[in-house]
Amino acid sequence: MTNQGGEIACPSMSLPLELNLWKQRLGTVPEQVWREVGIETLILADNDLQSLSGEIARLVNLRTLDLGHNQLCEVPEALGELAQLDRFLYLHDNRLTDLPLSLARLRRLRYLNISGNRLPRVPAAVRGMVGLVELRITDNQIEKIPVWMEELHALRELHLRNNRLAALPESWAGLTELRVLDLRGNPLSLLPEAIAGLPRLEKLDLRWTPPGSVPAWLPDLESRGCLVYR
Repeated sequence: MTNQGGEIACPSMSLPLELNLWKQRLGTVPEQVWREVGIETLILADNDLQSLSGEIARLVNLRTLDLGHNQLCEVPEALGELAQLDRFLYLHDNRLTDLPLSLARLRRLRYLNISGNRLPRVPAAVRGMVGLVELRITDNQIEKIPVWMEELHALRELHLRNNRLAALPESWAGLTELRVLDLRGNPLSLLPEAIAGLPRLEKLDLRWTPPGSVPAWLPDLESRGCLVYR
């Protein structure tokens, strides 16, 4: 929020330190924000932001960053310098076509949401985010899932709804922690049998996919206790 002088009125903060500027019609991020170096959570969602300053690298204690529902076509390389960013990174509902490779340094990040953008592929930077527990890439233009996806060994939820996937990688062996796989609304022609080998899979969502994509091994997966939506 802003005070009568037009400056940001920072709310009183107690641990975890948070600066919440959600839906303030900012247009641009005020310079004062980059002086709040002690904050752990920064919420800038719904502010019509078209760009983000590299000054964000000054927020060295940041653990959660919400940039959702803006108009960002790109995010700065400096975002990869936020070594403490280990909780949430929301970049959904922007205009992104890729992520800087520098974001591969966010190896401790547990949650990434890049849904509702213009991504033609899974950004290569995601490969370095080996701490991810939940990855949301719904409502993009992705046609292929890279084989390196199985290197994200900590991943428990993978949301791929409403993309352009016609096929999936043959190997999912590295995703031993995966519990939820959401494939809704993709033009899948065939599902690899490797999905049946995911030892912890609890939910597989196949709604709004072609009927011919339902494999013969699916009943065995259901008998194991996996909830399958189709």
